[in-house]
Amino acid sequence: QVQLVESGGGLVQAGGSLRLSCAASVNIFRFNTMDWYRQAPGEQRELVASITSDGRSNYADSVKGRFTISRDNSKNTVWLQMNSLKPEDTAVYYCAADAAIVGRYWGQGTQVTVSS
Repeated sequence: QVQLVESGGGLVQAGGSLRLSCAASVNIFRFNTMDWYRQAPGEQRELVASITSDGRSNYADSVKGRFTISRDNSKNTVWLQMNSLKPEDTAVYYCAADAAIVGRYWGQGTQVTVSS
């Protein structure tokens, strides 16, 4: 069974930084991509950043230049470094693993709150 456990969320002032971690219970190399999503109250869940098994990354326009996704396959862990945080980054952040036709596995989410 695949389990994804996020950590690192919290309360930070605007302009600050946080680093989210996602620890997987299985080898993450098997997944097409490892992703970070977020969902703000009353909003749809949106893709923030994605990284392939060979390290290629993509970002939502709203976070480009501020967020960095990275992974260590040997540790089965993915990180999201978030810098220059803005109040509009406030959301629950979810780690996800894209398992192609099997579907997507989700973590439980971690709250990020950015105060102005």
